[in-house]
Amino acid sequence: MVPTASILILVLNLVLGFAVPVALAWWLVRKYHAKWSTILIGAATFAVFALVLEALVHQVVLKGPHGAAIQGNLWYYALYGGLMAGLFEETGRFLAMKFLLKKEPSNVLPGVAYGIGHGGAEMILIFGFSMISLLSMAVLMKTGQMDTVLSQTPDEAQAQVRQVVSTLTDSAPGTFLYGLWERASALLLHLGLSVLVWAAVRKGGKWLWLFPAAILLHATVDAQAVILSKSAGMATVETVLFAESLAVAALAWMVARKAFR
Repeated sequence: MVPTASILILVLNLVLGFAVPVALAWWLVRKYHAKWSTILIGAATFAVFALVLEALVHQVVLKGPHGAAIQGNLWYYALYGGLMAGLFEETGRFLAMKFLLKKEPSNVLPGVAYGIGHGGAEMILIFGFSMISLLSMAVLMKTGQMDTVLSQTPDEAQAQVRQVVSTLTDSAPGTFLYGLWERASALLLHLGLSVLVWAAVRKGGKWLWLFPAAILLHATVDAQAVILSKSAGMATVETVLFAESLAVAALAWMVARKAFR
C-alpha cells in the first residue's frame, strides 16, 4: 500500500512542478517587462532539441552496434549522455537566441527570460507530467484497482509497471522530495547557462568562448550526476548538483555584470 504521506508529497510535487515555472515567468513579465515570446521560444527550443532531436540520436546510437557497449559501461554512458545533452541543448539555445531573439535589447533580461522558458519547460514536461503518472498509479493502488490494471497491461510493459509499484510502496515518503530538489537545481542551471550563451550571442568576439564553455559545463554536470547516482546516496547527489548549479549561476552573474553593464 502506498503511504498517505507519499501521495501528499506527490501532490505537492505536481502542483509546484507546474506552478513554479509559470509563476516565475509571470513575475518576470509583470515586474521586469520581459516578453512572453522570449519565454515561449525557450520552452519550444527545449522541446525540439532535447525531446525530439536528441531523442532521435539516442534511438540511432543506443540501438546501433555500439549501443550495448555504451549502456553497459557507466563511464561511457555518463559521458555520452552528458555530451549529448550539452551539445543539443546549448546548440539549440545558441541558434534560438541568434536567429529568433534579434530584436531583443542588449541586456541580461532576454537571457533570463529564455532560461525560465527552457528550464521551466523541462520542469513541466519531465517532472510535472511524471508526477501525474506516479500520482495516478498511487491512486489506483490506494483504491485497489492495481490488479485490474496489471491484467490489462501488455506482457512487455508489466516489468516497468511493477517497478513503479515497487518504488511507490517501498520508498520512504521523503525521498519523493528529492525530485523536486533536482528540478529546482536544474532550473537554476538553465538560467545560468542561458545567460552565458546569451552573452556569447549578443556580445560575440571575446565572449564567444562562453558557448563551448556552456556545452562543457552542461555535459559535466549531467555526466557526474549519472556517475554519482551509482556510488552515492540521493542526498549527496542532489547536494552536489545544487552546488554546481549555484556555481554556474554565480559565473553567469559575474559575466552579466561585465558583458551587459
